[in-house]
Amino acid sequence: MWWKPPRFLLLLLFPLVSPLLFSSDSYSDACDPRSLPDPLTLRPDRLTVLINGYSEARLPLLHSLAASYAVQPLVAAVLVLWGNTSTPAAALASLASDGGVGSAPISVIRQSSASLNARFLPRAGIRTRAVAVCDDDVEVDARTLAFAFSVWDSRGGASLVGLFARSHDLDLEQRRWIYAMHPDRYSIVLTKFMILGTDYLRRYSCWGRLSEAQQLVDRERNCEDILMNFVAAKESGAGPVLVGGRVRDWGDPRNNGGGVGDGGGRVVGIERVGLSARSGHRKKRGDCITEFHRMLGEMPLKYSYGKVVEGVGEQGLCEKGGKLVLCDHQD
Repeated sequence: MWWKPPRFLLLLLFPLVSPLLFSSDSYSDACDPRSLPDPLTLRPDRLTVLINGYSEARLPLLHSLAASYAVQPLVAAVLVLWGNTSTPAAALASLASDGGVGSAPISVIRQSSASLNARFLPRAGIRTRAVAVCDDDVEVDARTLAFAFSVWDSRGGASLVGLFARSHDLDLEQRRWIYAMHPDRYSIVLTKFMILGTDYLRRYSCWGRLSEAQQLVDRERNCEDILMNFVAAKESGAGPVLVGGRVRDWGDPRNNGGGVGDGGGRVVGIERVGLSARSGHRKKRGDCITEFHRMLGEMPLKYSYGKVVEGVGEQGLCEKGGKLVLCDHQD
C-alpha cells in the first residue's frame, strides 16, 4: 500500500502549480506518492487535458487546440506533453499560458524521451480525478467533452470512455490476435481522445508486471493505448464505453480540405505525420495485442456494444410537408 504523507507536508510539497514552459517528466518520481498530490484532494468535478505532441509541423494547430480546451468550463488545466527532444525552446515558447479569467493554465512539459509511455505518467500538475488524453490533431467541443465526462462519472470512473473505437479479434488459422474494426462491437478506445481516472495513470506506470509490455511500446513506438485498455479492463472487469459527439479529426487521411494553414483552408500534410499513416500499422497493433496477452498471461479485453448518445428523442418517422422526418421534429 502506498504511504500517504500528512496534509501539512503535502502543503509544503505541492504548492499551487503555475504553468512552466520547460518543466520535465521524472520517471524516478512518478511512482513515489510523496511527489504527487494526495488522491483525496483531487477535484471530482473538473478534468485535466493531456495533449501529446511531437511534430513541429503541427505546432500551429496544437497552439489553437490547447487554447480551445483551456477556455472550456470543465477544464482545470491543460498539459502539453512534448516528446520531440530536438525541438528548439523558442518554437514552444508561445504555447504556455498562465490562464486568466475564464481560461485554464496551459503548461508545456518537455519529455526526457519520445516514449509514448510518458503520456500516462502520473504528474504533480494533475489535480483532478479524471484526465482527458488526446492527440494534437483532435478537437472536441465543450458539449461533447462535458457529455463524455458525465458518462465517465456515471460509471464510477472505472471504465475508459472514448470517441474512437477499435476491436481485438482472433485469427484462428494463425492463432494470433488481430486489430480490427467491427460495426457491432469494440474492445478498445483510442488515445486520439480518451477519458480515464487518474488512478489508472499510476497503475499503468507503476505496476511492475507491465515493464516488459512498456518496453514493447518503446521498441515499436506504438500501442500504448492498447496497453492502457488492457490495464483498465483487468481492473474493472468491463469493456470501454464509446460515446457520440462532435469531434474534429484533423489527422484523418480522409481530410481533403477545410482546415487552416495554406490560405485555402488546409493543414498541409498534417495527416501524413501520424503513427497510423505508417506502413504495416494495423498488423503491428495486432502483434502488440498478441504480445501483451503472452506477457501478462491473460486476455482481459472485453467487448462492448453500442454507443452512448446524448439525445433520447423519438425514432419514429412521420410525413410532414411532403417529407419524412422524425415525428417529434417541430416545423
